Amino acid sequence: MARNSFFKFKQFTINQDKSAMKVCTDACVFGAWADVENAERILDIGAGTGLLSLMVAQRNRIAEISAVELDEEAFFQATENIEESPFQSQISVSKGAIQDFLPDEKFDCIITNPPFFQSDLKSPDAKINLAHHADSLSFEDLLIAVKRLLLPNGVWNVLLPIDEGVVFQDLAEKSDWILYRQLTLYHQKGKKPFRKLMSFKLSEMADYRPLDSELFIYEEDGKTYHSEFEKLLKEYYLQF
Repeated sequence: MARNSFFKFKQFTINQDKSAMKVCTDACVFGAWADVENAERILDIGAGTGLLSLMVAQRNRIAEISAVELDEEAFFQATENIEESPFQSQISVSKGAIQDFLPDEKFDCIITNPPFFQSDLKSPDAKINLAHHADSLSFEDLLIAVKRLLLPNGVWNVLLPIDEGVVFQDLAEKSDWILYRQLTLYHQKGKKPFRKLMSFKLSEMADYRPLDSELFIYEEDGKTYHSEFEKLLKEYYLQF
């Protein structure tokens, strides 16, 4: 996906010139896939440009959405994108670390595309490091925050690369979370998977046999969008 200064969707536009986290295909898939339909209060941890909050607001017009972002420029960009959208009345944005976030009420749904490069080489760009590395939010800190902020019967959704997703799932299950739904994302058939999308509930609230599915972005020619990808993103992408 081209990294232009803005990305226009059917119902909103994401300006991204100030944010290290640009619009990317896996995040769009996550925003369209995450289990949010029945939620009344949704928390977006690490809002970036506001992309996920806006995608979720489009899918669930009754939910109140709270977005939290640590980086100052990304916070202002998310605020701008949300204020210029049709969903501004649904979404509030807070600046700060999720570890310090103290809402008046807990949430029944959480979405997060967290910093995930736990051990990869870092970029010389400090903002990219903050967005892509786990220095600002470790997996352990994320799990603590989720348990503190989610209602006992709530659900939460996370997007990670494959290897980090395996590590994270193990940590989550050791903290009494059960994976009840997951999607493995591929560029196309014959290629290795590159993202893992997961939904969790507390163990006593979940079926122990997760709903497991896969999605290909492209057909085998590597150019034509896969029909299932089109179906998932048709309410968002202008070309569908």
